[in-house]
Amino acid sequence: MARRLQPTLGEIGEAARALRAGKLVAFPTETVYGLGGDATNDRAVAAIFAAKGRPSFNPLIVHVLNIPAAAQHAELSAKAQAVARKFWPGPLTLVLPRRRDCKISLLATAGLDSVALRVPAHNIAQTLLMMAGVPLAAPSANPSGRLSPTEADHVLADLGDKVEYVIDGGPCPIGVESTVLSLLDDCPRILRPGAVTAEQLSELLQEPVATETGTEDANAPRSPGRLLSHYAPSLPVRLNAIAAEAGEALLGFGPGAPRDAVNLSAAGDLQEAAANLFAMLRKLDDPRYRAIAVMPVPETGLGRAINDRLRRAAAAR
Repeated sequence: MARRLQPTLGEIGEAARALRAGKLVAFPTETVYGLGGDATNDRAVAAIFAAKGRPSFNPLIVHVLNIPAAAQHAELSAKAQAVARKFWPGPLTLVLPRRRDCKISLLATAGLDSVALRVPAHNIAQTLLMMAGVPLAAPSANPSGRLSPTEADHVLADLGDKVEYVIDGGPCPIGVESTVLSLLDDCPRILRPGAVTAEQLSELLQEPVATETGTEDANAPRSPGRLLSHYAPSLPVRLNAIAAEAGEALLGFGPGAPRDAVNLSAAGDLQEAAANLFAMLRKLDDPRYRAIAVMPVPETGLGRAINDRLRRAAAAR
């Protein structure tokens, strides 16, 4: 069973040594907990796929310390540099052309000529990256396709026998995965919605930023989080519910939700709802129920990211 570490310099240093030795360490970020391994170590990356039961064709996000570290692995255009300066560290992943001398494992990038990079804002993640001295491939620390973890206990319950350490940094403040922005061609495209919105990116770049709402070939996604069935509890999920039907649990939103619902945000606050989403879905994923009914969430701002996760949770499996 994984050992729970406290976020002291000594224990983070212990985790960093384990990462350099090819072991797996789960750690908190501002979005969700990541399942970290040395992104330059093929065996460590393979261990991530094995621990998650993740299809090897699905690329991983690689966490780096800062923009200069990102530039060692990817080609950063002027547009990419502008976005990175504005939103890094933060909940934004950039899909960029891979440098020819990039040392990141080809397994981590699914053999593509692109790489997905992020600079996390969480102080524990930053300290771990600095102490480890290597880029960290770090998808969400959960079995592939299942609910993402926003607390250390979620990781221990799901993957406790598959990782060396779990650094307990408390609940993740954002609670949904990073926005994934592709800058592989002239037209910037959001491949996965998150806390950084299309409006924010469009304002910075002074051009339209498209959001891809569909899914890709299940055999060759270009980005993490693009498979149709993803972020799913074990129970079926029914969207746009007004009330629970017989045998259903109800996940509510806003002041109009029934009192017996588990409410993402009674105040209708999308930021609070995002932070609560995965933890509350886990709470309702109980064999006492036959399904989880979910009330509508506005399709604006962070609501787009919430609805993206809910649609994938409700997709056919």
